[in-house]
This record gives sequence, structure tokens and C-alpha cells, in this order.
Amino acid sequence: MADTDPAGPVMDRDEVDRALARLGAEHEAIETSLLALQDHAGRRLLEGAELTGVTAERWTSTEAAITLLWTYFDAYTDVLRTAREIRARRRWSSREDLVELTELLRGEPVTVAGSATATAANAPTPHGGQAGPGVLSERWSLSALVDRMNELYASSLDMVVAADAVWSALPARIDLLSAELRRTSRLAHSVGVRPGEHPAGDDLERITRTLRKLREQVVSDPLAFWRPAEGSSAPGGGKPDTTVYDREARALEDVRREIDAVLAVRQDAEKRIVRLRDVLSRADRTLAEARTARGEVLAKIAATEVPVVSGPPTALQEQLSTAAEYRRHAQWHRLSPLLESLEQKAEDELLRARESLTAVTAPLAVRAELRGRLDAYKAKVTRHGLAEDPLLVERYEKARRMLWSAPCDLRAAEQAVLRYQQAVAELLGAAPGVPGQGAGPDERRGPGA
Repeated sequence: MADTDPAGPVMDRDEVDRALARLGAEHEAIETSLLALQDHAGRRLLEGAELTGVTAERWTSTEAAITLLWTYFDAYTDVLRTAREIRARRRWSSREDLVELTELLRGEPVTVAGSATATAANAPTPHGGQAGPGVLSERWSLSALVDRMNELYASSLDMVVAADAVWSALPARIDLLSAELRRTSRLAHSVGVRPGEHPAGDDLERITRTLRKLREQVVSDPLAFWRPAEGSSAPGGGKPDTTVYDREARALEDVRREIDAVLAVRQDAEKRIVRLRDVLSRADRTLAEARTARGEVLAKIAATEVPVVSGPPTALQEQLSTAAEYRRHAQWHRLSPLLESLEQKAEDELLRARESLTAVTAPLAVRAELRGRLDAYKAKVTRHGLAEDPLLVERYEKARRMLWSAPCDLRAAEQAVLRYQQAVAELLGAAPGVPGQGAGPDERRGPGA
């Protein structure tokens, strides 16, 4: 073959080796991408779903494109293998080998049967490759085939990512809104807001139908709810279209406000009294928990001042009973100011109870933090191969005995942990092959590896 054949000048050995290295890297990258696409959760969902509409059409085309991608890849692999075998024949390739390699690497050595591409006829076929129902085969150069595979991969990934994004976002949000809808419907029914009797009841019925239909459509045709990003060519560029969902969420919020207005007229007093009972009950339970925790702290922590936990105020319970009497006798003018006062006092009481629990359990939290810090530094020492250092073992065991004994002296235990940390920092700073450890670990961030 002449030096000016259609494949261009005959390549020399260095050009062949560089080309083979580049093509090998491209082959590996393409294979990795294809395997990732094959394992993509969105693709597996698409395979098993009963699709309709635009998603069904796009998936039919995408499935054919993915099949074609593997066909192209296998053909590309065969040519690359052949070229590598020719190059491996001799350390110094002959003239005939170089001519053959030039044809493979720069010509159009890849032939794909037209039947393999007929089902993907809707996908674009630029760069000289032509295929269609009436074409028996198509020929590709390796570089053009790589471009074609990249285009098919991008369009396939775009479809898979878009469907997966919609499925990941909308059904869960619809389910949450549907659950809220059911709660609102039960509440509406309890105050007489029903379809045919109140506009809000009709709205609830319509929202229920719309959400049920919306979920069915999202599951079967996710691409109908995908909004591509303008000007973006990256696969999966865009976001789910939540227009219908947002509209129904706003409608449900309007209904909720309507029901709240009804409740304010019919049941406001009863709800507020029930809420007050709940807040005071939580305050009582929290104080009881604080009293129990105080006994535990006194038993487990030494030399620590633990605040005394007071009992629940009986005055608030008495005022709550008075409020219930006012409601039973429809004394609204007296009940309203009493409820306002009680609500503020009950919230203050709950806050006081929580603060008491926090104050009482603070020593246990400090002990837990010291234990965690000690174990974290022990793990760091182990990773650096210093677990058997005598000084570290001694200081670790001393700190551990203090932290896991009862009662625990927190001040002494904290000092023991600090001494262990300092020893760790000093050893890591002097240890070979551990750059950047001389200053010791940052106490606020914890020990990092």
C-alpha cells in the first residue's frame, strides 16, 4: 500500500504505540462508563416498570441505544485487540505490520451490521456513519466510533438520570402530602366539614383525587414531569417539575386554614385545655426523669454538685381545673384570659423542667465525652502502630480506670485523658513517616487520621 493511501501516511512505530496507548485508555473509560450505566438504579427501575407516555417512547429508544452501545464497544474491542496482536508480533514492526496498523488505527476498520442499528434509527448518526432500515452495514473509524459511543452514552444517561431524579423526588413528596391530607380529612370530618356540606370538604375530595392520579402518572411516566435545564448539555441537567404538586400543597394549606377557623369557633377552648394538660404532663415527666437521673449521677459521679430537682407546681394544676369548669359552664369571658396566662406559665414550666434535666445530667454527658475522646485517641494510636508503647498503655489504662469506675472523679479523669492526649501528640510528632502531627490533634475537632 502506498504512503498516500486513504488512511494517510503510514504510521511509524512511535505513532502506533502512542495511538494504542490512547485507544486503550479510551477503551477502559468507555467500559467503566457502560458498566456504571448498566448498574444504575434508574436503569434497573426503568427495566421493571410499566411505563406509559413519553417515558415509554424514550425508554424504547434508550434500550436500543444501550444495546447498540455494547455492539459498538465489542466491535471497538475487537479492532483494538487485533491491533495489539499485530504490534506484539515483533519488537520492531515491519513495513507490512505498520501498513496494516495504520489501516486499523486511522482507517474505517469497524463494520457493524445494519440490523444492529435499525432499532436505534432515531438516534443521530454523525461523523460519517450512516445506518437505517435500508442499510446493510455501516463503517466507522475508531475515533468516529468513540464520538458516536459518547453521544449515545450521553443521551442514554440523560434519560436514565432524569427518570431516576423524578422517581427519587416526587413520589415520596406526594406520599407525605397524602398522609397530611388524610390527617386533615379526619380532622375536618370531626368538626363537620364534609363533601357536599362545606366547600373545604369538596376541596379535600378534589385534592385526594388529584394526588392519587398524580402519583400514578409520576410512577408510569416520570419524564412527563422533568424540566430540562435551559442551555445545559450535561446528562441529567434539569429538575423535576413540581407544578401540580405545589399547587395541591397550597390548596391543602388553604383548606387547613379554613378548618382551623372552624376549630377556633367550635373547639378552641377544648383544644387549648388539652394542650395545656399535655404540656404540664410533659413537664411532670421531665421532672420525674430529672429526679431519677439525679440519683444516678450521685451514685456514679464523685465530687460533683448536682442541683436539687423541685416537684411539679400544684397551683398550675388547680388553675387548669378552674379553666375546665369555666368551659363546662360556658364562661368564655373568664376562660379566655385564664387560658392565655396558663399557656405562658405551662411553657415556662416545661422549659424549667428541661433545664433541670440538662443541668442534672451534665456530669454524665461530660463523662461520655471523655470516654469517647479517650477511645478515639486510642484508635488513632493503634492506626499509627504505637498501641504497645509503655507510656501510652500506662496513661490509657489509668484514664480508663477512672472513667469506668463508680463513683467517677471527673476532674481527675479529665486530667488523665489530657495527659494521655499529650503523650499521643508527642509520640506522633516524633514518629517517622507521620508528617504534620508535631502540634498534636486539634481538641475541638477530635483526633483525625
